Amino acid sequence: MIQSFDDFLEHLDIPNSCRLDKPVFKKLFLDHGVLDATDKKCLKDDIARVRWLYTLKPSTINIAAYGDDIREYPEVAVLHVELNNPNRVSRIAHFINRSIPYPLVLLFTSEIDGGNSMSVSLADKRINQADKEKWVLEDSVNSGWLNFADQSSPEGDFLNSLKVTALPSTDFWRFYQALIERVIAINCATHSGDFRLDVHGSSDRGAERLEKLRELEKLDVEKTELANKLKKQKQMGWQVELNTKVKNINDRIAEIKGSL
Repeated sequence: MIQSFDDFLEHLDIPNSCRLDKPVFKKLFLDHGVLDATDKKCLKDDIARVRWLYTLKPSTINIAAYGDDIREYPEVAVLHVELNNPNRVSRIAHFINRSIPYPLVLLFTSEIDGGNSMSVSLADKRINQADKEKWVLEDSVNSGWLNFADQSSPEGDFLNSLKVTALPSTDFWRFYQALIERVIAINCATHSGDFRLDVHGSSDRGAERLEKLRELEKLDVEKTELANKLKKQKQMGWQVELNTKVKNINDRIAEIKGSL
């Protein structure tokens, strides 16, 4: 069982030839990122330190580079980001991805409720067609926080599934998509209770599941807004109408969860 971040790194089984283990100084994000005032506050207050743990490239691991007119995946970098405050992890992941051009596997760790927790963040990147020297972030996915000392069965399955030797090794695009599929699967598991991967490794299926997860988020927001309106509503007719809308949303949520 993976019970600590060090256990997890060992389980990844990344060849020692990929090991870099060097600090990334905060100045890099100020110099190469587009940070607003809140980003800069996150950088100063929320991040304890960043280390570039591994660089996976054809010369360090037996995986080919990938490139087409839209994407370039010459290598994959694995970074460890230690956080003082875990609450703005998505924002931090976004500006780190904006600052470093390579596909990144961001491993965030933080002390949450007295336990060491980890979150995995990934983001697809494509070439900016208007400026080939720049890149555009596409889909970003985040595993949520996993407590090493208090893992659910799906969380344990997720951590175990990330072993490098179990991932596609044709090229870095397929390698990275397999990681994204696993993060999507653990997010689905929070609703379905099961960590399931597509046996055919279809990226279309991963995109479909991600779309459903985002629909669930929107429906949860709508449901909360309706519940707040219902509390304030005194007229019986409007109460009936709002309750009907809530029921329809609940039915749709149940339908989506059943299909994950």
